[in-house]
Amino acid sequence: MIAHVQNLFQFRELIGMWAFREIRVRYKQSLLGATWAVLQPLALMLMFTFVFSQIARIPTDQPYPIFSYTALLPWTLFATSISFGVNSLINNMNLVTKTYFPREVLPLGVIGAALFDFLIASSIFVLLMIYYQVPITIHFLWIPVFLVIQIFLMLGIILIGSALTVFYRDVRFVVPLGLQLWMYATPIIYPITLVEENMPQYRTLYALNPMVGIVESYRDVILEGVPPNYSDLGIAAAVSVILFIVAYIIFKRLEVLFNDLI
Repeated sequence: MIAHVQNLFQFRELIGMWAFREIRVRYKQSLLGATWAVLQPLALMLMFTFVFSQIARIPTDQPYPIFSYTALLPWTLFATSISFGVNSLINNMNLVTKTYFPREVLPLGVIGAALFDFLIASSIFVLLMIYYQVPITIHFLWIPVFLVIQIFLMLGIILIGSALTVFYRDVRFVVPLGLQLWMYATPIIYPITLVEENMPQYRTLYALNPMVGIVESYRDVILEGVPPNYSDLGIAAAVSVILFIVAYIIFKRLEVLFNDLI
């Protein structure tokens, strides 16, 4: 595995070029361009605010718009990366069959493009912080750590998902459904305190979802101004790294079969 990582490092410029290509192709001939990166989480935030603060009235400690948007930012990064990354091999069949390069370059390029969208969408979050007078604390330094953990998680899912898609094309139809169910299993539209109050016996099992620790960590350091829950974050980090290692090993072992099957 170390040898594969070292080999991948030799193609670091290609990863950057592929990420730039993904960004350019994604917004080519688009009227709004990169504005779509803002509209997706913003539209969800407005809808969630109307439904879950005016109709369902889910209790939160912070104003619902910034409460939901804090979670929607990392979730949109996650969902966008998985949606595009799982199909990255079969969508570039000609390139995969004709040219040699580490195939994981394609998923990495997708994640790079999703991170660009993440930065664009963060501009709205800055405005929300100003409007709701959210102070910047030293705990904001945790945010790069959360991003690294999330990247390991996304890579693990994309590597094994893209490899399986080569063998079973049904996977690309399962992914949207899986992401939709996963979102409701993550404290995005509701606070984690509802789980702790209503289903305390499942709290530990619930934390095995790595996005729980990641999303709640963002809320802790940004909205609460406190360090993250080390237990939930530790579980998220452990699950993400283990998943990445296992997925990378499986991906590299199956890589030799991609040309014949694609």
